[in-house]
Amino acid sequence: MTSRTVTLLDVARAAGVSKSTVSDALQGSGRVAAATRDRVRAVAEELGYRPNSAARRLRRSSTGAIGLHLPRTATRLDYYMNLAFGAVERAQEEGFDVMLLAPTGIAGGGDSRGSGDSAGPASPASPTSPAGTPSPAGPPSGPIASRVDGLLVIDPEVDDSAVPGLLDAGVPVVTGERYLGPTAAPTGAVICDNAASLTALLDHVTERGARHPAVLAPAGTSAWATALRATADSWARERGVAVALRTVPFAATPGEAEETTLALLRTDPSVDAVICAPDGAAPGVLRAAATLGRPVGPGSLPTAAPHARTAPATHPCTPLLVASCVDGTATRSAEPPLTAVDLRPAAYGRACAELLCDILAGRTTPDTVRRHAWALETRAST
Repeated sequence: MTSRTVTLLDVARAAGVSKSTVSDALQGSGRVAAATRDRVRAVAEELGYRPNSAARRLRRSSTGAIGLHLPRTATRLDYYMNLAFGAVERAQEEGFDVMLLAPTGIAGGGDSRGSGDSAGPASPASPTSPAGTPSPAGPPSGPIASRVDGLLVIDPEVDDSAVPGLLDAGVPVVTGERYLGPTAAPTGAVICDNAASLTALLDHVTERGARHPAVLAPAGTSAWATALRATADSWARERGVAVALRTVPFAATPGEAEETTLALLRTDPSVDAVICAPDGAAPGVLRAAATLGRPVGPGSLPTAAPHARTAPATHPCTPLLVASCVDGTATRSAEPPLTAVDLRPAAYGRACAELLCDILAGRTTPDTVRRHAWALETRAST
């Protein structure tokens, strides 16, 4: 059936069920047995059926859009752009456009991954462009609940004044990471085990010979930032290893990471591994190492007693291990390539959008929490 548009009736006839059963099965509504739903969806896929999004929205009284709220500096971080593209891709598979919500300025600074200076309430933006890229537009013409069917709120921070209003907007809300603030909980969440990812990095560098690791942890009140700072402290206590913890801006630039690392290594030259958290900042650690004549990589670091409490004396040429909590173009293209945690941002964005779509379609219950897997990518820097 490639010469004309495939209809619901075509799918119903091929699957041997009624047209209403096909509609319910494809929308995840009604009382349709799981086996019937799977068969209908398989037939629809085989025939190449595509739903009429406009008609479906009218039947549902749906806006056909979901909102996406990102941290203020998302546009300059590789991680969030990949996440947004993943969310857009998955939403469009369900017939939804994605509206980018303008970030909110926070009086007195705050925890955002940068220093964006827009102010006022979060404002919905235009639907995705034809290429599928969420693009900001002018101010809203009404309450957010009248313009979207649901919301994705990524890395919500306690000090982001927009988040409480979004959580209380009257539509389903899925957060990427938990919200640690006191207001209403989201409808669902997709979370990563951020404590486990930093633990894996610290264990890795000590297994490679490091005796006195340092962590450049992000400032801020997001679940990710909070978990990394707490984990650096708890890992040090549990392993009996001194960890030099330094706090850097949530969206620290390579220059800020370089400045912090230079000060750290000049003050405490026994540091033999630096784990840099913010996305794209770790190349600054490499520049600092080069300035101080510290070769990067395992080199001749000792391999015995990985959890010794006393760090050995070092000299300017002692090798330095370098790793990042966020993988991306900057870590993969660095020289040497940097060991990093691959948070799989595009897949994460898809997972967040999929959970929201499942909640909207009744395929899963509210309060659902799903976990997203990460992977440790070991490279020459460790």
